Amino acid sequence: MYDLLLKNARLFPMVQDAGEAPVRTLAVSEGRIAALGVPANTPAKETFDAAGRIVLPGFVDCHTHALYAGNRMAEHNLRLRGMTYEQIAHTGGGIHTTVQAVRIASEQQLVEETLPRLKTLRGEGVTTVEIKSGYGLDMENELKMLRAIRQLRRHIDMDIVATFLGAHAIPRGSNRGDYLAEVIEKMLPVVVNEKLAESVDIFAENIAFDVEDLRRLFMQAKKAGLNARAHTDQLSNIGATIAAAAHGALSCDHLEHASEEDVLAMHRAGTVAVLLPGAFYFLRETRKPPVEWFRRHQVPMAVATDLNPGSSPIVSLLTVMHMGAITFGLTAAEILLGVTRNAAAALGRADKIGSLAPGRHADFTVWGVPAPEFLLYQMGGLKPAAVFFKGKKT
Repeated sequence: MYDLLLKNARLFPMVQDAGEAPVRTLAVSEGRIAALGVPANTPAKETFDAAGRIVLPGFVDCHTHALYAGNRMAEHNLRLRGMTYEQIAHTGGGIHTTVQAVRIASEQQLVEETLPRLKTLRGEGVTTVEIKSGYGLDMENELKMLRAIRQLRRHIDMDIVATFLGAHAIPRGSNRGDYLAEVIEKMLPVVVNEKLAESVDIFAENIAFDVEDLRRLFMQAKKAGLNARAHTDQLSNIGATIAAAAHGALSCDHLEHASEEDVLAMHRAGTVAVLLPGAFYFLRETRKPPVEWFRRHQVPMAVATDLNPGSSPIVSLLTVMHMGAITFGLTAAEILLGVTRNAAAALGRADKIGSLAPGRHADFTVWGVPAPEFLLYQMGGLKPAAVFFKGKKT
């Protein structure tokens, strides 16, 4: 007997493509999908009648900085008057504004400020969210952030994937070399010992860390058994995407300035391109990621909110999905796969989440819309009729 039988469902498994399955039932046992296409009268402890509605895998928001304190509304007003992201960073604003707020905040305050954001994402069908550190920029506060991320798991029915982004910016009063040494030699061993993160990340950019910094961090992360991801080619191209792919990065994220050579390197390495339309929109950028090259060279594309207080204060994956269609020209299938199967791959979890297939976590959503494409057609006013997390209705 199954724990749950979902029947009368229009299933979109997101396994090979974004198409509809020919079957109408899904069975769950012990929090995992047991089978698709079982008879509708199969015995189960619980039955849910989808009543002909659409069923999708739970969405995966694979790139966020959702844990933070305060806001950066003042900087937004400066950008509206013409200042750029880089100019604000060079004048001491940007990430450092949030660093100051996070350092003042307690671990409990960070949890309390972040929970409403996660509940909003879950209300749109997000069942897995990645959250990065990176607003502490010293041992005490980076660990405080990661411990707060760990604590969040006790307060909400979502999978929360932690990423150690100690190499997010160079703290005031330090230099790049000394600080990176602190990240690698002091912070990373504690992160590994306490099992606080699954991956490391680095902001490889002309205002942050360089390609050699990326190589050093990735080599040590690999030795420690952590996955690697990277922010690359957002503001310029310093060769970080090729280096990240060569060192086995699960994903490269942003990529507005990526070249075809970069895309080929990602193809060879199996690296996912994580596209962040929210940051592109909010910063009023004009150079788009090379979507046609990703298509041509079969690089899987994911889409994520990049939820953060400075460049993408957008607590809505559905909004960002809409932006991906309008601003980047992504197709409906690309976006739907980009927030399910490909987003799971960007986290190194494609065998667990992101698709409706036997053995995967029973994370799925039920939608009363005409077709999945409707989710990127209408902006606002949409939410799933039901959200299931590990087989339980939340």
